[in-house]
Amino acid sequence: QVQLVESGGGLVQAGGSLRLSCAASRGTFNTYAMGWFRQAPGKEREFVVGIRWSSGTTYYADSVKGRFTISRDNAKNTVYLQMNSLKPEDTAVYYCAADTGALYLYYTEYDVRRYAYWGQGTQVTVSS
Repeated sequence: QVQLVESGGGLVQAGGSLRLSCAASRGTFNTYAMGWFRQAPGKEREFVVGIRWSSGTTYYADSVKGRFTISRDNAKNTVYLQMNSLKPEDTAVYYCAADTGALYLYYTEYDVRRYAYWGQGTQVTVSS
């Protein structure tokens, strides 16, 4: 079982940057991909970005393309989310999630239901 711990959230002004980290304990041998989701108050949790663990292939939500970058450090079992040019609408709790690939026949990589393991979330607040 994969355990995920996020860090790096905080308060930043619009136009600023933050880097989130997600450390996976107990290894990632059964992890197909990792993803970041976010949930703003009163809204559903939405996909932000994902990365396939072995190939490094990335995929982004249109709303963050060109501003956010996901990367991984296989040796540290850690995924990073570099967020630049932040906007007030990026304010949300950001969650790291692990996709084992077991549900690939049922849900796309953009679907929250595909991910089996979740971190506790980290708050990102962007002030205008």
